[in-house]
Amino acid sequence: MADTIELNEDEKRLAELGYKQELNRSWSGFSNFAISFSIISILAGCFTTFGVGWNNGGPAAIAWGWPIVSMFILVIGLCMSELVSAFPTSGGIYWWASKLGGAKAGYYTGWLNLIGLLAIDASVAYGCATFFDLTLDTYSTSWASGYSLTRVFIIFLVVLGLAALVNIFSSHLLAVLNNVSVWWHVIGATAVVLILVVAPKHHASLSSVFTHTVNNTGFIGGHTGGPAFFFLVLPLSVILTQYTITGYDASAHLSEETHSAADSAAKGIWRSIFYSAIGGWILLLSFLFAVQNEAGVTAGGGGYTGGSVAIIFNQALTVNWASLVLAIATLGQFFCTVACMTSTTRMLFAFSRDGAVPGAKYWSRLNHNRVPVYGVLLSVVVAALITLPAVVTVNIPVGDELIPSPVAFYAVVSIGVVGLYVAFAIPIWLRWRAGSKFKPGGWTLGSKYKWMAPIAVAEIAITSFIALLPTSSAGAPWYTGFGWASLKFVNYTPVVILGALFALWVGWHLSAKHWFTGPKTTVDLPSGMSAADEIALEHKRFHETHVHPADNPD
Repeated sequence: MADTIELNEDEKRLAELGYKQELNRSWSGFSNFAISFSIISILAGCFTTFGVGWNNGGPAAIAWGWPIVSMFILVIGLCMSELVSAFPTSGGIYWWASKLGGAKAGYYTGWLNLIGLLAIDASVAYGCATFFDLTLDTYSTSWASGYSLTRVFIIFLVVLGLAALVNIFSSHLLAVLNNVSVWWHVIGATAVVLILVVAPKHHASLSSVFTHTVNNTGFIGGHTGGPAFFFLVLPLSVILTQYTITGYDASAHLSEETHSAADSAAKGIWRSIFYSAIGGWILLLSFLFAVQNEAGVTAGGGGYTGGSVAIIFNQALTVNWASLVLAIATLGQFFCTVACMTSTTRMLFAFSRDGAVPGAKYWSRLNHNRVPVYGVLLSVVVAALITLPAVVTVNIPVGDELIPSPVAFYAVVSIGVVGLYVAFAIPIWLRWRAGSKFKPGGWTLGSKYKWMAPIAVAEIAITSFIALLPTSSAGAPWYTGFGWASLKFVNYTPVVILGALFALWVGWHLSAKHWFTGPKTTVDLPSGMSAADEIALEHKRFHETHVHPADNPD
């Protein structure tokens, strides 16, 4: 074996986990951090779901809720950092669950994670399309007359197509683009904050930002006090933070393409959460202090994606400044879309590599740039299909107006968030149960996992339950007057979640349990040969059979 090619530490560790180095390992630790930071994207979630926080608690709910919920999410991220350090594979969440809990745990975790990622792809691309439309509508009166669900859906398809082209073109280009995205988010968010500090004629008071509450749901007559407000209305505001700070599992899914992955991917997860939490809070506070007319924001909230922040910008800024802020957010959301699609296709690649997805041989096939091109195309098609309900106009009553809103699409978004976080909870719980039997990697929590893991699982359980609650009195079955006509206002998340879980249960018992054994190794070892030696020998054979003619005159 003296003339075989020596494997580096990343390739050796991957071989120990049972896999050959197939994907192109060209990402730096910063690039790994960058993709999770880009997917979290405070220029996406803080803009598109601001209205959720405002309608379900108002300024005080956002100002206090964001930092509190962020601390719990950071605990979740730290638990996941320890797991990726021990198991740095593209399968990420699914692989951890399989290793710690067996094939069944891996099956459920993998599908929940994949469903969640596909739905997040769709939601971010749709948000980008909406903000592109808002930007042009704000800047030019000749762009269009009013908000159009059909027009936004067409833009959404274009956004998906452009993101797919970037993903297919080159893994190296993706790494560069995600590095640019980090600085766009930092500089862009800073620019937005400075504009909202300098440009408005006056700013809201500390009292109004940190103590004023809003109940725009129709529950309890719009009152903002008492147990019903605190236990029925206010909890819904956490979706703003929970939706924005998600997708950081991308650092795990890209670990097979990252140098020093056991350390870099671990840091990529928790650092992306930490810095996004700080930046997001500052950004949201700048929104809140820029409010010129609180009643106007409340009266106009609840409609199309981003409607609440658009009202704030139009109140506080001139047309040119408002258009610039919206344009900054739009480009940030495009970067986020590209990064989401990358994460999704890498998870699909790993799950398909293990035979868990119908048509697996296509989704795990790599092109000459070592990119799972068919997986990229599948993610585009699925994102477009699950977003089709968004073209159906549902007019939500907001004040004296009827505002078109893609209610069915929001339900798909909710199942995406719940799917991701429940998938996170399974390996975290299994790691806690494993106790001292778990063999950590270079980055470890030490004994802190004993209290951090239960807190992480509890937070996910509570916020997932909150996501199932009705978002307005018009869609609550127990309210007077609820009937068939009310179904268009219903939060469909419980139906989607139960349907997905039932389908997974049926699929497991009727089929998957008979053939699915969890992660499959791609290393076929001769007797007495280590995984690293087998892969090194294969490297040697590859180079011997792919010698350039100029180097082989015979």
